[in-house]
Amino acid sequence: MAKELARSIGARGRSKAYHKRGVWAVKAKNGGKLPVHPKKPAAKHAAAKRTGRFYAPEDVPEPLPKRVVHKPTKLRSTITPGTVLILLAGRFKGKRVVFLKQLESGLLLVTGPFKVNGVPTRRVNQTYVIATSTKIDVSKVDVSKFDDAYFKRPAKVRSQKGEDGFFQADEAKKELPASYIEDNKALDAALKPIIDAVPDLAGYLAARFSLKSGQYPHLMKF
Repeated sequence: MAKELARSIGARGRSKAYHKRGVWAVKAKNGGKLPVHPKKPAAKHAAAKRTGRFYAPEDVPEPLPKRVVHKPTKLRSTITPGTVLILLAGRFKGKRVVFLKQLESGLLLVTGPFKVNGVPTRRVNQTYVIATSTKIDVSKVDVSKFDDAYFKRPAKVRSQKGEDGFFQADEAKKELPASYIEDNKALDAALKPIIDAVPDLAGYLAARFSLKSGQYPHLMKF
């Protein structure tokens, strides 16, 4: 290692330091020029997050990556179009309905029909139904217009109520759209001859399902 006479002042001059390093020999070997090597492509590494010198006084929430894959809901093998189902929850609990088709959301499209037992066309979750062995042919019934968007409710316009309006109940009665009522009538008209063709089926659909003492659903065959 070359000694320094003072700070930043070497013991050798520029000429002696040049010869000592051997750069002249490298130039002479390559025609008087220093060799130029091709640059290697830089590897693309993820920029490492540099840790700050100080910690933040409060925890900063960071969004977590969402890796949720939405798979279509698998329909139970016992539920096919035309199968009579028993509802286990909701407003029409215990009612028997006819399954029409499965919607894109995975919910089941069912109907009473309304003229038979008062259950209109609606969507239900297959978790809350019991599939029976009774089945009718609904292949000729047109249900193409019914989808998830058909049952979507219009957005409510919420307004701030005053002190007097807070204790007043909404007197406006909700009315069903006329198109929904007409579609239910058309669906009932299409299902009526099919139900009437099966003996005692109308009475079976109109009867409410119930259990008595000593009856166990897991031992029954529906």
